[in-house]
Amino acid sequence: MILLNPGPVNVSPRVTAALARGDLCHREPEFAELQASIRDRLARAFAPKGDFSPILLTGSGTAALEAAVTSVLSATGRLVVVANGVYGERIAAIAAAARLPCEVVEGAWTAPPDLEAVERAARAPDVEAVAVVHHETTTGLRNPVADVGRIARRHGKLLVVDAISSLAGDALPLDEVGADLVVGTGGKCIEAFPGIAFVLVRRSVMERLAQHPRRSLYLSLAVHHEAQERRTVPFTPAVQLAYALDEALAELLEEGVANRIARYAAAARLLRDGFERLGLGFVLPAERRSNSITALWLPEGRTYAALHDGLKARGFVIYEGQGRLARDIFRVANMGRLTAGDFTAFLLALETVLAA
Repeated sequence: MILLNPGPVNVSPRVTAALARGDLCHREPEFAELQASIRDRLARAFAPKGDFSPILLTGSGTAALEAAVTSVLSATGRLVVVANGVYGERIAAIAAAARLPCEVVEGAWTAPPDLEAVERAARAPDVEAVAVVHHETTTGLRNPVADVGRIARRHGKLLVVDAISSLAGDALPLDEVGADLVVGTGGKCIEAFPGIAFVLVRRSVMERLAQHPRRSLYLSLAVHHEAQERRTVPFTPAVQLAYALDEALAELLEEGVANRIARYAAAARLLRDGFERLGLGFVLPAERRSNSITALWLPEGRTYAALHDGLKARGFVIYEGQGRLARDIFRVANMGRLTAGDFTAFLLALETVLAA
């Protein structure tokens, strides 16, 4: 089955084989070596200057995002959330669930955020951090995180970036962006399995976060960071998934992050050329689209269910719209270990289903 949904993704045989490396107790030195390897490879891939500390968590990307959001504020701080899609709204929902003071700068789901509104919100003295989604998977919108980062730096605020579906798919130079906490996961553009996520935290910022109130037992960045710096873990991790993530990161470093991003961009171009030939309408203009997912309007008279089922019968899984766009769009991701031949075969299947 070819997965054209934005995670889980198709992985390489090497990554699948890593799951079978055997049983291992997480308190043994062999797991300490495995964890250290993953953290080292994450840093080499995404923060090669060495100024970020990777913190691993067993859970989905949302678990790591919740850990970042609930760990970033002091007892008196407030958060500004940039929300122009389901995942920006999720950050706000996490803050609300944790009863954290939060101001949401809402925007249209198909447009970049209103930077003047972000600036007005960020300049308040009690605001300590600004959170933004890099790749808003709702529509495939790539947000201008560097612009948001400049606003945060200008006012002395921390910048939290949800890069769950963008790391290794779209460029994210952390120093240029000014990011302080970057949330990612293995099961998307890194091409591992879902179940282990992480937060890259600027080392100087982690010292500050360690003094903040701990609002969760399991999802405290300080708890996980302190243990991992001692080469251990506070709770039982997903050991077999760790083997697979380590192997996926080895593959990423062999390919090169820039080359991975270029491969995804080429796949997106191939697909989008095909969508144009089929007369499908794009939700976003070309300059706003990410490298890894394309949102399309459902053709008139078609339902997502019929389109999905017709394609699944031919070996391809697509993704429905979310929230207010659920009945109007469908999405096609090009994440994972897929080839140009896979995408060409999908376009032929899509043409067949649309003509049926």
